[in-house]
This record gives sequence, structure tokens and C-alpha cells, in this order.
Amino acid sequence: MPLVVVGAGGLGREVLDVIDALNANSLTFNLIGYVDDGSPDDTLLVRRGTKILGPISVLDGVDTQYVIAIGSGSIRQRLRSRLDTLSKSGARLVHPFTAIGGDCTFGQGTIVFAHVSIACNVIVGQHSQIHRNSTIGHDVKIEDCVTILPGAVVSGNVYIGRASTIGANSTILQGITIGATATVGAGAVVLHDVKPGETVVGVPAHPIVN
Repeated sequence: MPLVVVGAGGLGREVLDVIDALNANSLTFNLIGYVDDGSPDDTLLVRRGTKILGPISVLDGVDTQYVIAIGSGSIRQRLRSRLDTLSKSGARLVHPFTAIGGDCTFGQGTIVFAHVSIACNVIVGQHSQIHRNSTIGHDVKIEDCVTILPGAVVSGNVYIGRASTIGANSTILQGITIGATATVGAGAVVLHDVKPGETVVGVPAHPIVN
């Protein structure tokens, strides 16, 4: 299946690790290359046998799936809308070294990195990212374009709203709601619901007051 990665930075190279792992036993994705509207250095990509094709506009008329290798959920939202106009569909990349419980679903464009543990009855929306060594409890719902950074612990029955960010090594207790576009800081322990757009930090987590 043809695949293009949008974003040619360090996260894009981490996505290449997922693709290589999925292709280890049999060819699942035929990586065409990377697209990026900036001017990234492609030296490290060339060393791994791939290349930058050019800006996103080069995909016009190319029959391929895509994933967005950019950490910001809000940017992924914008790029998804742009790529939808080019009639592209998002691929699902779930690293084979992921533990997944029963009755879980993953939306188009979702990327799950190595050594993630996902319990049963979890729903992951489109273009979300779950990074290394994170743990997702039972009955969690993750909306579109969410970013869960390495080592985060999400307990059971948590709701994570659209384009929110869950920081590295943070912990969210059971039954909590994280509002859309909210940010949970690295190492925070969330005991109460987080409002949309709010940033919380610390142990226990508290909002940052501007």
C-alpha cells in the first residue's frame, strides 16, 4: 500500500521506525517518501533509504495514503483538512510491539508507537498519536488529533477531547474528562476534570493562571 509521511523532522524518522517494524515480516506499506512545506535537512532520511518528495502540493494526483508526523494536534487538524481536499486517506500505523485489548478501534491517520499498552474497549479518533511506553486503560475515548506523549498513564473511563496534549510521564486518574485543546503538563497528576483549552501542571495538577 503506497504511503507518504507528512513532516520530515525527528518525529517523521520515528514514524519510519514504526513503518519498518510493520514491514519486517511482509511488505505492508510501500513508503514513497516524505513531504514537508518547510526546508528540512534530508541527510538522515537519505541514510535510511528514503527522501523528501517536496511540499504537500506534490501529492496532487498521487494515489497514496498518508500519516502526519507532526506533534501539534492543532497543526494536524489543519493539515488533515488540506489533505482531504486532495482526496487522500489516512493510514493506521500501530507498532507490532503494542499490547492491545479486545474491541479497540483506531481512526484513520492514527500512529501508535512501540511498547504502548492499550486495554479493552478503547476508541482512538483520527490522526491521534500515542507515543512510546504510554498506558491506556479500559473504556478510554480519545478524540481526533490528540497527542499522548511518552510514558503517560491514562486510567480507565477517561475522555480526552480533540487536539489535546497529554504530557510525558503524566497520570490521569479514572473517570476524568480532558477538554478539547487542553494541555496536561509533563509529570502532572490529574485528579479533576480539565476544562477545554486549559493547561494544568504539577502534583496534584492545577491550572496555570495567566
